[in-house]
Amino acid sequence: MAIASEVKAGLITVGIALAVGAFALNHTLVGVFYDDGLYAGLASALASGLGYVHPNIPATPAAVHYPPLYPVVLTPLFGLLGVTAAGFAAKVLNLLLAAGSAGLIAWHATRTQLIDPVAPRWATPALVAAAAIAIPVLATQSVLFAEPLFSLLLAIAVIAADRGARPWVVGGAAALALLTRSIGVAAAAGIACFLFTRVSRKTLLMAMIPALIAAAAWGLWVGTHAGAVDPWLATTYGSYGEVLRQTGLSALGVSAPDLPRPLEAITLGWIPLRWVAVIVATGALGVGLYGLVLLSRRSAIGFTLVFYLLILAVWPYPADRFLWAVLPWLGLAWAMGAVALWRRPRIRIPIALLSAVLALGFAQYQIRGLSGRWWATQARAISVNFTELLPVIAELPADAVVAVDDEALVWLYTQRHAVPFYLERYRGREVVRPTPAEHRAYLERMGVTHVVLASSTSPSAGELRGLIETYPAWLTAVYRWSGGRWLFEVTRGQ
Repeated sequence: MAIASEVKAGLITVGIALAVGAFALNHTLVGVFYDDGLYAGLASALASGLGYVHPNIPATPAAVHYPPLYPVVLTPLFGLLGVTAAGFAAKVLNLLLAAGSAGLIAWHATRTQLIDPVAPRWATPALVAAAAIAIPVLATQSVLFAEPLFSLLLAIAVIAADRGARPWVVGGAAALALLTRSIGVAAAAGIACFLFTRVSRKTLLMAMIPALIAAAAWGLWVGTHAGAVDPWLATTYGSYGEVLRQTGLSALGVSAPDLPRPLEAITLGWIPLRWVAVIVATGALGVGLYGLVLLSRRSAIGFTLVFYLLILAVWPYPADRFLWAVLPWLGLAWAMGAVALWRRPRIRIPIALLSAVLALGFAQYQIRGLSGRWWATQARAISVNFTELLPVIAELPADAVVAVDDEALVWLYTQRHAVPFYLERYRGREVVRPTPAEHRAYLERMGVTHVVLASSTSPSAGELRGLIETYPAWLTAVYRWSGGRWLFEVTRGQ
């Protein structure tokens, strides 16, 4: 029995994503990219019966920054296995989720001829597979980030909406995406706009009810527990509402000019002349926006990407990780715009040249990245660093509270309470750091007994220097590693 072309496209894409993704698997410590440690900590807390709380922080405040689905998925792993084994198993799970997402996207886009009926059949799986193995995508899926699960759920929701599936399937997938990443609200809004003129109002309402319930339930949890987080931890442990309260209207839109940067970095970074790169990037952006308009007419992912990018444009955080989660869809949108413009004879040559420049730039970036294992460079360095620090921290008293960078990592491997040492928050567009007096007051509220400087070149070194200069008798050096890394003990009463 012959296999349909769209099934072949999906299977080939899955195979490529699995093969290259397996190459990127690693044994770096859980928590090297910060959020991955917090996800693992939440899963450990759930597995041990503490509830949905941050176990590394004294008094274990409820988690309100991250929706719960990904930690729930990780809970069996951290309940049954040790941290090292659970961390690797979770990375394998992320690989399977990411490959499944890429396969579904390739299958759906090929079946619907999403790019254009005149486009070669191989173009869709080639484009999706290339996006699925992009170096930044490998970096996010080879640690414990929620992006692979979010990408899979988003693909299911979009495909269900495009195919006219039962409302509860569409809404259920959108609701689960929202409970994986807060930005999943873009999927609910985008799907609602896509279905608005295609289904009855009753069907639309039925499709949106699961997402509305999920949003209300998560919002109720956040509203109930957000006040338990220390004010200086609000940007990392608090709710997104607290971030918006700090930034205010003055920060809205400040991220918009930075949105194309991550995509330019993987396609145009090889162009030596900045002005040439700007011209090419402007043209590529125009093609992508045109493709997004066309995509909105044919698939629920079009409106979803519009809301998704609008949220990123007003959000004060860098857009990189968020973009990698939808990179295959962005690639399809760009290809859709390029093929539509290529149909116009007058601009066929410029479009062909622009496509070639982007493809060559991405290819050389990938070759260099794969040969240099770029996805693990930073994670490996952080892992090596903390591998040296952890044995000493583990020898501290059981009731010690350590202020350190990557505090969730420290808790996972030592079971010592650990809180962030480096602090910052927003005042409008400005990022502000605590004065020595504010910093000391925070550390004392947390009950900190020891401070670890994990890197002499990190921003934490400057904040530590300010504390030592202001309160010279408050911190006593008790251990020194090579490279200017220190363990300090807090002297009470000083």
